Amino acid sequence: MGKGLDKLKTSKYGLVGRNISYSFSRAYFAEKFKSENLPHSYVNFDLKSIHELDDIIKNNPDLKGLNVTIPYKEDVIPLLDDLNKRARKIGAVNTIKITRFQKLIGYNTDYYGFKNSLKPHLKKHHKSALILGTGGASKAIAHALKKLKIDFDYVSRTEKKDAKFLYTDLTQEIIASYSIIINCTPIGTFPKVNECPDIPYDGISDKHILYDLIYNPEQTKFLSCGDLKGAVTINGLEMLKLQAEKSWEIWNK
Repeated sequence: MGKGLDKLKTSKYGLVGRNISYSFSRAYFAEKFKSENLPHSYVNFDLKSIHELDDIIKNNPDLKGLNVTIPYKEDVIPLLDDLNKRARKIGAVNTIKITRFQKLIGYNTDYYGFKNSLKPHLKKHHKSALILGTGGASKAIAHALKKLKIDFDYVSRTEKKDAKFLYTDLTQEIIASYSIIINCTPIGTFPKVNECPDIPYDGISDKHILYDLIYNPEQTKFLSCGDLKGAVTINGLEMLKLQAEKSWEIWNK
């Protein structure tokens, strides 16, 4: 151990999700710990059920914080001891702080990451957004759009009380009337790179922003379709970096 590192307490951090071998977080934090000369580790906890979380906390006493990804951002809430005000409002958690007394506090940093990665691209005509998907990630997106004073509607595969549209309802005219379209579904994620949300892409123009929460591949088919129409396209990488740094801040508060 390098000089000075012995004074730093080694802590463990991790990611909770399902099928997460590809995870951004582990690589990001490994690089961060290396470059900042920190003796910490970051591990993936691939869970078949969120109820395995209790055992993870018990078996890893040096665990100080967790990120939470698909499909547990909502399911994890009943297992937490407390929720930060914003996470409670959003109704989804992607960051957990573990206190000295092993209390689990839930936060949402997806909101921060999305809001601050979208903001630099906004122009006056970006007044309404269409959110594809209604899962945990979409809730943070909706909260950020509210704060940015952008109207939004949800699209879902099945009838849901929050969803204004089914995919089958969408027309070229409807797509044209929403200047921001955000993919909050996993459709198009590696290895299924030839898939994309089933929307009428002919309604897209150079006035649109297409935002995909996916970052692997860097250029999804959804974004490629936007590119062909001259739209501004954004992948999920910047959002992930911003939310990761926000998580780090929370864990070390």
